[in-house]
Amino acid sequence: MGLILDMVYLAGATASSPVWGYKLLSTGKWRTDWAGRFGRGQNLPKKAGTRTILFHAVSVGETNLIRRLVDHLAQQDPDLNLVIASTTNTGFDRSEQLYSKDHQVVRYPLDFSGAVNHFLDRVKPDLVATVELEVWPHMTSLCQQRGIPVCVINGRISDRSFPRYQKLAPVFRPSFSRLAGAAMQTQTYADRIIAMGTPALGVQVLDTMKWDTADLADEVLGVDQLASEMGIDRDRPVVVLGSTGTTEEKLLTDALLTELPIEAQVIMVPRKPERFDEVAGEFEGIVRRSANKPGETSGGQRLFLLDTLGELRQAYSLADVVIVGRSFNGWGASDPIEPIAIGKPTIIGPDHRNFREVVSAFEQQQGIEVSPDITTASKTAACLLQDKDRAATLAQAGQAVIRARLGATQRHADFLMTLLGSH
Repeated sequence: MGLILDMVYLAGATASSPVWGYKLLSTGKWRTDWAGRFGRGQNLPKKAGTRTILFHAVSVGETNLIRRLVDHLAQQDPDLNLVIASTTNTGFDRSEQLYSKDHQVVRYPLDFSGAVNHFLDRVKPDLVATVELEVWPHMTSLCQQRGIPVCVINGRISDRSFPRYQKLAPVFRPSFSRLAGAAMQTQTYADRIIAMGTPALGVQVLDTMKWDTADLADEVLGVDQLASEMGIDRDRPVVVLGSTGTTEEKLLTDALLTELPIEAQVIMVPRKPERFDEVAGEFEGIVRRSANKPGETSGGQRLFLLDTLGELRQAYSLADVVIVGRSFNGWGASDPIEPIAIGKPTIIGPDHRNFREVVSAFEQQQGIEVSPDITTASKTAACLLQDKDRAATLAQAGQAVIRARLGATQRHADFLMTLLGSH
């Protein structure tokens, strides 16, 4: 199977090379750890008698998601080796920021048999936990041959991807059948992964760890510094467009400027760094975080672009109202939990399928505003700025929902330790 699949991968990569080659060159992603992508690198140190859990966190979202789980496991068993493997460049950079002081951070390999074998030789995991899904044929097969259990944590199979998996069931079923366990967010997702061949006895419903990553708080460190360095006036209202996607910044901002009071400020935070220049080019006079220096702005600016990584939480803390991005352009939405956790009245668009259960939980308790379109979202934002009582009630209801759903991290830790102890 290994050689045949390698040939299929190679043929597919060759046929699609004009597409991915152009993307790599145009976005700068060709500057990456190619040796690591082929499983190469230094062997990780491992003391005799210790055990290693390898987390596969594809990008920034998955990397942030497991932060509390990693900390919890490290406190629960200080002798555990915890290794975080990321696929994307931004995910790898974020992993280094969060984990490199106390844990090993590595590049996750391409699913060629040679690359996976080199990778497993280097890391020597006793358990592989892949975040949300990412079930790859060679990784599951070669781990099974070595007696290394592979599991899914915080698992989900979306409405969009499930039909695709079903159509290609003969291809994917062997990989799913090799899973030693799966901790899924909902019963629907659990039913789907069982339908794909994962043994039912190993599947559990543990809710999403995103509730536990919320960091309920009324104050956030670094907010004053961000405001000062970007020239944001703390006495004027702020609307933050968080983790936005293609087309949303321009459409949302144009709509907001027709609805908001003249003194209101808008902070845009695109989800993907490669779009920073594109977004900046759409607005004359926009203040960029990366280019602005303290004292440079003269006041009166309305539009700001946060074009740095790791400061979304601080931006949310500046907000009087948050509009969650990727929910108006067909991309399924970004995470609404973080702004709600710090007490911000939050609006999300009609397409929130990536967080359907989360949004439903908030909506049932009137802890979020779901807008059918950009115009309605802009009008709602203006109303929330004017009606402080309504805004406060919305924010408080959202925080109450989060408090009621805490605990999935502990359940995931128990799930992993049970799997680790049973093999």
